[in-house]
Amino acid sequence: MAVHVIDEANRCLQCKKPLCRIGCPVNTPIPQMIKMLLDSQISAAGQMLFENNPLSLVCSMVCNHDKQCEGHCVLQRKNNPIHISSIENYISNSYLDSAEIECAPDNGMMAAVIGAGPAGITVAIELRKRGYEVTLFESNDRIGGIMRYGIPEFRLPKTIIDRLARKLRQTGVHLRPNVVIGPSITIDDMFRDGYKSVFIGTGVWRPKKLGIPGESLGNVHFAIDYLKNPESYRLGETVVVIGMENSAIDVARTALRNRSRNVTIVTHSKKGQARETELEYAKIDGAELVYGMSIGEINKTGPLFYKNIFDENDKVVGKEKEPIQMSADSVIVAISQGPMNRLISTTGGLYANDKGLLITNEFGETTRKGIFASGDVVHGSRTIVEAVNSSKVVAHQMDRFMRGLPFEVVAQDSHEREPLIP
Repeated sequence: MAVHVIDEANRCLQCKKPLCRIGCPVNTPIPQMIKMLLDSQISAAGQMLFENNPLSLVCSMVCNHDKQCEGHCVLQRKNNPIHISSIENYISNSYLDSAEIECAPDNGMMAAVIGAGPAGITVAIELRKRGYEVTLFESNDRIGGIMRYGIPEFRLPKTIIDRLARKLRQTGVHLRPNVVIGPSITIDDMFRDGYKSVFIGTGVWRPKKLGIPGESLGNVHFAIDYLKNPESYRLGETVVVIGMENSAIDVARTALRNRSRNVTIVTHSKKGQARETELEYAKIDGAELVYGMSIGEINKTGPLFYKNIFDENDKVVGKEKEPIQMSADSVIVAISQGPMNRLISTTGGLYANDKGLLITNEFGETTRKGIFASGDVVHGSRTIVEAVNSSKVVAHQMDRFMRGLPFEVVAQDSHEREPLIP
C-alpha cells in the first residue's frame, strides 16, 4: 500500500478525548480500532467496525476524510494527520468476506426496504440482525445505489458492492432486483401482504436542470445519467462539464478515461464546491478548471457563458455583457439532483416538501404511519457515511414501532455529539 498502515497506527497518540472520533459522522471508534490492530486483533477490529458501520470499507475509500476523521486528528495541527482511512481500509477489507453477522431468531415479522443504496443496505442489515424477515427491493439489476451507479470504478471498485451483496444474502435478506415500486408493486400491496413497516431509501436520481435554452440538444447529458454507464456514451474529444461539485469531478475524470482528450469544468463561483483533494486529482488527470462563469445557453457549438462580477465578499453582483462561447463535442450538466416522485404519486398519505424530499419526523417516520425514510431522499444529496448514521437511528425506531413500543429519543454519544437524525 502507498501508506504503511503499521507505521501510521504507531503514530496514534491514543488521545483521551479523540477528536478524530468526534469528526466522524458515524462515530467510528478509531483509537480502539488502531490499538486492536497493533495488538494483532485485526478480526475483532473488523467486527467492531462492521457492527458500527456495515459500509466501513466503502467509507474508508470515499469519505471526505480531510474534513472528518483525519481533519480532526490532533496531529493535523502539524499538517501530518494519521492516515486513518488507510488503516480502516486495511482492516475492513481483510474482514468483510469472513464477517459473521449474528442475527436474532426470526421474530415472525416482515419489513420491506425500498432502495438498495447506502441507506437501504444499512437498514436491511440492522433489521435482519434483530430477527426480522427483510425484503430489499431495488429498481436496478444490482444493489449499491449511488455506490454502484454514481461513483466511478477508479474510486470505488464494483467488486466491493458485490461482496456486500453476498453478505446480505448470507444473512437471509431477500433481494428483489429490477422492481420499481409504484408502477407495478405499491406500498399498499406490501402492507396487504403482511409487512409490518416499510423503509424508503431511494436516494436522489432526478437530475436538476439549468433551465436554459439548449438542454434538450443531442450532445447534452446529465451527470447522474452519464455516471450510471459511461461506456454507452460517445462524448467526443472536447467536453465541458457545468458545475464543480463532487459529481462534476467524477464526470470529468471518467470522461478523460473514456477517450475524451480535452475536459473543462466550469463553475459560477470563485472556488469549487468539491473536496479540495478531488479538485487536485481532476487537475492531475488533465481537466481544466474555470471559475466565475455563469451559463447563458447551450447551442450547437457548445455552452455560452458570461463572466461574473464579484464584490469584496466574493458574491456575484453582475455579469459582463460580452458572452464567451466555448466549443464542445458534448456538454454535461452536473448541478446536483433531486428525488423521483413515483412513490408519492402512488402512496396515499405520503408527502414531500417543496424540494420533493420526503417529510419525516425526528424518528424517521414519514407522514404515513409505518413508513420510514432516511438518506438522500430525506436530506438531499449528502455523503454515504451520513446516510449510514441516520439510517441506523431510523432502523432502531422501526424496530420499536414493529414491536409496539413508543419511539425513543436517541441519547447523545459519549463525546457529546448529536447523532444525525432526520
